[in-house]
Amino acid sequence: MTAVSTGIADARPAVAPGERGATRIADRVVAKIAARAAREVIGPPPPDAAPPYATVVVRHDAARIRVHIELDYPGDIGGRCGQVRRQVADRVRTLAGMRVPEVVVQVERLHLVPALGAARGRTR
Repeated sequence: MTAVSTGIADARPAVAPGERGATRIADRVVAKIAARAAREVIGPPPPDAAPPYATVVVRHDAARIRVHIELDYPGDIGGRCGQVRRQVADRVRTLAGMRVPEVVVQVERLHLVPALGAARGRTR
């Protein structure tokens, strides 16, 4: 058997992979990834707390992220913010394939956690 050419495929020039197009991930998708990553670190919020949310600016393949969270107090606020920062950067890099040069964690509110003795009615 011999191959028969229709001429259709031969008329179109091959397009280089770099010129075929690009995938663009919307800012709001990256913001949802960042908010979910923050929620993974801080756990379930207290009943009167707002869930974490994020604002994002994407330029080319880099995302600058600002995460707004509410934390329990007393606690290691700096340590928790560092954990949130690392988790958000890691998740966005992994899931969206973007560079993350900046993650700003903004603590909106602190929630006082009652002491164990106060739960039983004792005060100091």
